[in-house]
Amino acid sequence: QVQLVESGGGLVQPGGSLRLSCGAPGSIFSIYAMCWYRQAPGKQRELVAKITSGGSTNYANSVKGRFTISRDNAKNTVYLQMNSLRPEDTAVYYCNAQHQNGITWYHYWGQGTQVTVSS
Repeated sequence: QVQLVESGGGLVQPGGSLRLSCGAPGSIFSIYAMCWYRQAPGKQRELVAKITSGGSTNYANSVKGRFTISRDNAKNTVYLQMNSLRPEDTAVYYCNAQHQNGITWYHYWGQGTQVTVSS
């Protein structure tokens, strides 16, 4: 059973910052792409940011320029630095590890951490 352990969510005012962290087993961290997804009430889960094992990143248009994903391979940890937060960023944020082997995709999920942006 692969466990991803998230931390760092909470309540923040608009314009504020938070940093999410996600630890993963070293056996998968080195080869899996690491992602952050989010799901707001009544909405579908959406990809927020992704970083490959090689360090390439991509972001949802809604967070470009405000969020930064990074990974520390020595600590087997991925981070999501969230700046200039907006009320519409309120959601449960999920860490995800994903890897494609041939035609098969492997996905592992964290338990989710709540981020609430409100004054």
